[in-house]
Amino acid sequence: MSSGTQSRLVRFLQEELALSTSSIAIALRHIEQDPGPLPIILLQYGLITLEQLDRIYDWLETV
Repeated sequence: MSSGTQSRLVRFLQEELALSTSSIAIALRHIEQDPGPLPIILLQYGLITLEQLDRIYDWLETV
């Protein structure tokens, strides 16, 4: 994922899903240590629901 897309994804997470900045920061720190898709990391750490994961992937398809 390009840095521009990731920036827009972070904005989507904050504005549309109301994820806190700290939740997103936790996931981003884990990506540095164990690379993987941000939405999956968020799900693995219980920071989003499966419904939210679906919304994220729907949004990513439009980007």
